[in-house]
Amino acid sequence: MSYKAFTNDDYQALLNIIDDKDRVLYDEIQEEYGHDELGSVSCPPDVVVRPKTTAEVSDVMKYAYDNNIAVTARGAGTGLVGACVPIEHGILMDVSLMNQILELDDDNLTMTVQPGVLLMEIGDFTEEHGLFFPPDPGEKSATIGGNISTNAGGMRAVKYGVTRDFVRELEVVLPSGKVLTLGGKVVKNSSGLDLKDLIIGSEGTLGIITKAVLKLLPAPKKVISLLVPFPTLRQAIDTVPKIVASESVPIAVEFMEKDVILDAEEYLGKKFPDHQSDAYLLLRYDGNSTEEIEAEYEPIADLCLESGALDVLISDTQEREDSIWKARGAFLEAIKGSTTDMDEVDTVVPRSQVNEMVAYFPEVSKKIGLRMKCFGHAGDGNLHTYMLKDDLSSEEFQLRLGQAMTLVYHKAAELGGLVSGEHGIGYAKRAYLEETMDDVNLELMQGIKQTFDPKNILNPHKVFQS
Repeated sequence: MSYKAFTNDDYQALLNIIDDKDRVLYDEIQEEYGHDELGSVSCPPDVVVRPKTTAEVSDVMKYAYDNNIAVTARGAGTGLVGACVPIEHGILMDVSLMNQILELDDDNLTMTVQPGVLLMEIGDFTEEHGLFFPPDPGEKSATIGGNISTNAGGMRAVKYGVTRDFVRELEVVLPSGKVLTLGGKVVKNSSGLDLKDLIIGSEGTLGIITKAVLKLLPAPKKVISLLVPFPTLRQAIDTVPKIVASESVPIAVEFMEKDVILDAEEYLGKKFPDHQSDAYLLLRYDGNSTEEIEAEYEPIADLCLESGALDVLISDTQEREDSIWKARGAFLEAIKGSTTDMDEVDTVVPRSQVNEMVAYFPEVSKKIGLRMKCFGHAGDGNLHTYMLKDDLSSEEFQLRLGQAMTLVYHKAAELGGLVSGEHGIGYAKRAYLEETMDDVNLELMQGIKQTFDPKNILNPHKVFQS
């Protein structure tokens, strides 16, 4: 596909749309706009546009469409797969200034937001009103638009589901500049094909989200966690299906090993509450009273002990709760700090196959000669595995990284799993999606892209596009 080379005339045309030089960056563009948190995929845009309204997004898209200029949408740039990297240069649409909370609807238990609102801002706002937006990805400085675009999950997915389950309505600007409203505040919807759900998880390839209506829940009044040490990781993970099949489903079921905990301790400068084991499950329960939560977790504590747990530690004070979850929240940054560079896979497999998948990682590490660390969401089968550069040369690291990823993704597919559970495919993981997904599925995705974006100007070379 050939795109128009961006010129000064195009810059002047964009200034006519957005009459503010501070929001149309051309001569001096910060380096960070060329990459996301992955870092290894980098490509600078020709221009950065920072709209504040849907009308501005629409007018920029109309201009780009008429002139065949590539456009890439970007929020906070916290992604890990290069999804917001402008591979064809062109226009980078930074929606971070569209950051207003527009409405709280108490009657329908919804809130309406622009795409640049941060996840932490949604958390603070809903807490002030006694409400709760359950999706809980680890990166709280991510924008809600980015979360919707990747269908982000997080640790609460076991009980509450993922971002898709809490989006009622979207306003979307198509590549042509047309503005659509998809879904609504209604609880049920059987009115034709669900185009809203096509946009969710499409990683900015089908349209640019300019407004979202989010479903809220009444906030639980109390949260208690259980830290459960096991002699081995296999015993810990073998217990997870029993927990999920019980009548007392936790918010979260996480697994972790001692080496990752030690990294977090060093990173935070604080001790983890327990060191008696090499493997742990971390369970979290919520409810309206301590008594209600105790009734939920006591049978699960007994079940864990019957399954070989060494102990069940209850974090029934805020101090204990904070110490555990701050460590869990620091895992990614702690692993980053333990090496010179890294990349990640966030494969997802059926819960029944988590043990086999986790057991495969040391085999890959030994075979390829690449240090690897793993933790993740045992309750939903989403495993975060980090491949560490250490003292390898950049060339050798990329070679071994590709070999290791191929082995891991093919093993996940063999076990009935998929390439990504929550981070998306973006640019960096395209090849692995193509290798492991049925050709008919890919053809259907490409056909949907062609319908939404016949000129292929919106976020080219991402997800399923060569």
